[in-house]
Amino acid sequence: MTPLVASAADLPLEDQSFDVVLALDVLEHIPPEIRTQVISESLRVARKLVIFGFPSGAAAHKADEELKNVYLSKGMPVPDWLEEHMLADFPEAELFQGHSGWKVRQFSNETIRFHSWMMRMEMDDLSMRLFRKIVFTAPNLLRWPLSLADGEPAYRQVFVLNRENES
Repeated sequence: MTPLVASAADLPLEDQSFDVVLALDVLEHIPPEIRTQVISESLRVARKLVIFGFPSGAAAHKADEELKNVYLSKGMPVPDWLEEHMLADFPEAELFQGHSGWKVRQFSNETIRFHSWMMRMEMDDLSMRLFRKIVFTAPNLLRWPLSLADGEPAYRQVFVLNRENES
């Protein structure tokens, strides 16, 4: 891997430089006025596939506002990522309309209720150690319960964009 420091809205890369571009939990940290540019640049440098996943919508933003208040009420430092979430509204699905040459699929991921529960669990060291132990020793035990965590109202949306001439 070669490190690259650049603006995501103006990548110093050739068109179709990568087979896949993956941006998970990034777009909500991008100022709203350049989010469309970031998406366009991602599409420009991808040959086949672009995947964006991010918290989306007013209800998800409200859940993070409530989470911030929980941190404050417990006298805990608010994580930097959460402070950044408070700076602007979360991205919406409309950002992915009108990109000709790309097939767009959208998936809901992680209900708001589940997200809020997990974030509160992370505040407790014992709960997180137990959860990690289960994840690493018996991941199949979690497959079914975690599948129930996807749905509406969703905290996160995932957008999969395939170049139309690719399968």
